[in-house]
Amino acid sequence: MTTTGAGGPDFASSSLPRHLVRGVIGFGGLIGSVALLPLAGPVGLLLLPVGLLALRGCPVCWAVGLMQTVSRGRLRRACDGDRCTLTVADRGHP
Repeated sequence: MTTTGAGGPDFASSSLPRHLVRGVIGFGGLIGSVALLPLAGPVGLLLLPVGLLALRGCPVCWAVGLMQTVSRGRLRRACDGDRCTLTVADRGHP
């Protein structure tokens, strides 16, 4: 895991489509492992590690990463003393 410019953890992916694919695979694996229990028994639980691996072990971290991926390059946080502000970044468009 890397850190953001502000020193906090960075859970973002390099692109939004890549992050969404990880989410589909991850949550699909988690849901599939539980949904297949009545049909496949404990064999269905083999999807559980696949889902956790795709989500990098933490569904909440994936959700935080989605927010970071969407906002990357659009929002800037500036801290001055004990006060921080969040502003929209200038993207250089006229």
